[in-house]
Amino acid sequence: MLKDEIIAYSKSIGIDHIGFTTADPFEEMKTRLAKQQEKGYASGFEEPDLEKRTAPKLLMQDAKSIIAIAIAYPSKMTNTPRMEKDNYRGVFAKASWGLDYHIVLKEKLNLLEEYILSKVPDAVCQSMVDTGELVDRAVAERAGIGWSGKNCSIISPVLGSFMYLGEMITNIVFEPDLPIDNQCGECRKCLDACPTGALVGEGQINAKACISYLTQTKEVIPQEYIKKIGNRLYGCDTCQVVCPINKGIDFHLHPEIEPEGELVKPLLKPILSLSNRAFKEKFGHMAGAWRGKTPLQRNAILALAHFKDQSALGELQRIAEIDTREVIRETAKYAVNKIKGDNI
Repeated sequence: MLKDEIIAYSKSIGIDHIGFTTADPFEEMKTRLAKQQEKGYASGFEEPDLEKRTAPKLLMQDAKSIIAIAIAYPSKMTNTPRMEKDNYRGVFAKASWGLDYHIVLKEKLNLLEEYILSKVPDAVCQSMVDTGELVDRAVAERAGIGWSGKNCSIISPVLGSFMYLGEMITNIVFEPDLPIDNQCGECRKCLDACPTGALVGEGQINAKACISYLTQTKEVIPQEYIKKIGNRLYGCDTCQVVCPINKGIDFHLHPEIEPEGELVKPLLKPILSLSNRAFKEKFGHMAGAWRGKTPLQRNAILALAHFKDQSALGELQRIAEIDTREVIRETAKYAVNKIKGDNI
């Protein structure tokens, strides 16, 4: 049976979970996304056309099924670099550890597509990872990868929520898998722990208040959130770390996404003076580099302010005066005042 053969092959190429669903529209997700847009909660990074995000047949006219895949990523690192006074460090969210997950998942999906075509030469397949039109979470949920948690992550009873998602639309008919019952129950730890209150309940998130979104913008961080960034350089793990389902879950199955301590928890001050070339050479292979160096430099400045690092004061004053980028100058001014102890 083709489905069983695909499942067996997927395991051989390092896909940790695979599920199958129909190419029917995702009506519930469409309603949820419409509410998100109405309330101004959308980040702006998404595909704006809700029909494309929820109607697979708009993307492939002859779509019959969707194959969802998941790859587990580590939640802990060994040999974590030490934090020392005057040598403070920032941190990248776990989803940005190792090689950019878009590359990793796309490679798996390409291998899977080649295998399917070897079995069904006239098959049509269209794969996407995160940046595609379809909502990964909706596909994964209906394909039985996991349930949609209150933190808006897909949670697997085996892998937890520390996993990357991708999908493939195809014109092959597969027997769909059954969704998993939501197991969040009355738990609201993620809602209570969110630093900015971005998790607004009912499986919805105010993306513009989410620290993960804020660390990726290219503007000055709004005043009401600026002190919440801490030493985060990219992304935020809080709502996943506090989830009881994730307790004890830490998979190290893929060498290419293992964290390198000096990269995922780097020294802050050297980031301030990185050239574009040096930035790309050091961080370019990571998912957290996709917005370029300016957001990371802004976040590094905020982290130095968070630590009130006196040793960075001279460099921050210089940046506040002469940097050509307004967002960097304004953030540096804030940091200088914060370190000096002004009431801000």
